[in-house]
Amino acid sequence: MIRANKLLCGLRIRRALNIFKRVASYNAVVFELIISGLILNSSSAFSQQKESERPNVIIILADDMGYGDVSFNNPFSRTKTPNIDKMAEKGINFTDAHSGGSVCTPSRYGLITGRYYFRVPAHDGYLGYLSPLIENKRETIGSLMQKAGYTTACIGKWHLGLSWGLKDLNRPQIPSTDKTITNTDFKKNISGGPNSTGFNYSYILPASLDMPPYVFVKNNKVLDPEVILTADAYPHTLNETVPVWDRKYTSTNDVYWERGVWWRNGEMSRSFKIENCLDTIVNEGITFIKNQVKNDPQKPFMLYLPLTGPHTPWMPNEKFKGASALGTYGDFILQIDHVVEQINSTLQSLKIDNNTIIIFSSDNGAAWAEDDIQVYEHQSNWNRRGQKGDIWDGGHHIPLIIQWPSKIKKGRTYTSTVGLVDLLATLSELTGQPIEKAYGEDSFSFYKVLSGVSNTPVRDHIIYISSANVLAIKKDQWKFIDGLGSGGFTAPANLKPVKGGPKGQLYNLEKDPLESNNLYLQFPEKVKELSALLNNLKKQGFSKR
Repeated sequence: MIRANKLLCGLRIRRALNIFKRVASYNAVVFELIISGLILNSSSAFSQQKESERPNVIIILADDMGYGDVSFNNPFSRTKTPNIDKMAEKGINFTDAHSGGSVCTPSRYGLITGRYYFRVPAHDGYLGYLSPLIENKRETIGSLMQKAGYTTACIGKWHLGLSWGLKDLNRPQIPSTDKTITNTDFKKNISGGPNSTGFNYSYILPASLDMPPYVFVKNNKVLDPEVILTADAYPHTLNETVPVWDRKYTSTNDVYWERGVWWRNGEMSRSFKIENCLDTIVNEGITFIKNQVKNDPQKPFMLYLPLTGPHTPWMPNEKFKGASALGTYGDFILQIDHVVEQINSTLQSLKIDNNTIIIFSSDNGAAWAEDDIQVYEHQSNWNRRGQKGDIWDGGHHIPLIIQWPSKIKKGRTYTSTVGLVDLLATLSELTGQPIEKAYGEDSFSFYKVLSGVSNTPVRDHIIYISSANVLAIKKDQWKFIDGLGSGGFTAPANLKPVKGGPKGQLYNLEKDPLESNNLYLQFPEKVKELSALLNNLKKQGFSKR
């Protein structure tokens, strides 16, 4: 049908040109309007398709999974991801993909809104009790796909804030001293979450699996409002516990069992099980897919499935415990890989795999310190410097693999820069909806890459933000960082300039992908150029030109 529409549009355009040639007195403005209308008609050919012909879209977002954790990407990987590797072999592997930030919340905000997180007004909150970050009426991937006739669902880790009900309206939600027991009324309805931002259905964990509250929220309602403390259900330590560097993130009453297996003490539904959380999310996602096909098979769907792993706590289920050569972390990576297998098997059993787009990615780089590289002999953020939280590439360089069997017939690699922030514009073009300046301000569509029409770069610059809100910009092979230090989890996070020394960092990533040779003083004109570009993009409020 698309081909027929294109042929029809082509005939119309040729007829319009012939008329224009014969009637020289036609007003040029009128002709321009005619042609614009025909072009718009051509661009909306996709929207004229039957709903059943439109591709379903599934976004699987791992949590803290490094580029090098995908064995397809890392020739020295000690983690194994056979099912994700199959996606890369059959689909498109994006080798220079980046998250919207080097920690969870900025990255997720960018993915859902197509907008950089540094543009967000100030907000308040604590861990899983953040106030809502997505502004009212802002276009999101959810609302965009709803307008295109899709049923949309968000199932998994949210971490973009919620409006909770309070027990006592005269008291703050979070006590100023002991933050373990809050003023939250878990029996009241919740607002400001996925259902308020374009998702028809939601089943979410408010934040990371090491952050309270540990509750499932289904369509604005806590499923089990009977709350206890995690310390009442789990021992603080085990007999064999040997603390290592990540013990610094926990306090005395928190749970710490081993490297990567820890979570904060706090409010938790009595029925909630930390070790079952990931399976619950995946099973809920699969149930949504099956119900959608059963109840409304002609209507396409978009499922945003943000996982809770391999973020801490590393809690693989019984099937994967001891299944890898890399200990608990390797076991957990195997379980994440199994999620891909489960989704693909479900699609195949329902006979909808051919026309379903699966996007697999991660929200940021892995929290993988130098200690881990030495102890495990594995580089989660392979071939990049730094880790989660950092402004260096290890913090935001991520795996991004997309399969679409009906369109992507052969595996290929795309080496130009893209970001998770580009998904909104890509889905906009996919569904024939012209993106407006009023939303998706920093999103560039790579739909033509998916459809095989083009393999050229879609953007010439991209902006990054670290956990400490340090900004950087990359243009072509150059990367400018507006500050010294990692800006994140790797020490030192921040360094003060000295007299005559550099005030920031400049790297030629083509020659120096590990960002080891700061060229700030050697190339002052390049520093000036990139610094000015970064400041201009911040002031003008959008990245498109």
